[in-house]
Amino acid sequence: MDQTNRAERAVSLPKAARAVGAASDVRAVRADEWGRAKELRLDALRDPAAPVAFLETYEDAVERPDSFWRERTERSAQGTSARQFVAEPTDGVWAGSVVALVERRGSADALGGVSAYDQVHLVAVYVRPEHRGAGLLKELFEAAAAWAWSLEEPRVERVRLYVDERNGRARAAYRKLGFMPTGVTVPVENDPSAREFELAVSRPVSGPGG
Repeated sequence: MDQTNRAERAVSLPKAARAVGAASDVRAVRADEWGRAKELRLDALRDPAAPVAFLETYEDAVERPDSFWRERTERSAQGTSARQFVAEPTDGVWAGSVVALVERRGSADALGGVSAYDQVHLVAVYVRPEHRGAGLLKELFEAAAAWAWSLEEPRVERVRLYVDERNGRARAAYRKLGFMPTGVTVPVENDPSAREFELAVSRPVSGPGG
């Protein structure tokens, strides 16, 4: 889902080899790629699953000026509080993306609450339909998690995300990647009758001297 909150229980994200058939380069976005970031976001918001995957609507996003996309992409490429990762197949058209947001313990989180952890919150998760099932989601998540664990300040304790209770396919995919329910739920912003579940994965246990 596109937003998040708090959690308690987690497991370690399994490490896996590159999926067969996932002929894509997963990398951090570059500051000058705001046009491509905009294009992928608008395509995501036109996806049939968008109403239960994102809080933002296509109608709102398409009206945003280019300066909005430029500034957001620059922050996601160069800042220490956010990083966007993209999957770029050999044809050059981005196949998917995820944005990692740093939330510090005791500071405001993505939903306006107070974070109980030093954590990274995954939002704007999207893989184009024609690339689903090829392992790109795992690769995107592994890239985001590796970046999270590499941060020295704050030292991230866990990676989390929220998923709409009506989005069963996404919930199953996240569980398969090791993200487990924490017991925390929040109402969906644009539909208080529905709930979002928090899923999280804890920082891997370091070896001796780690």
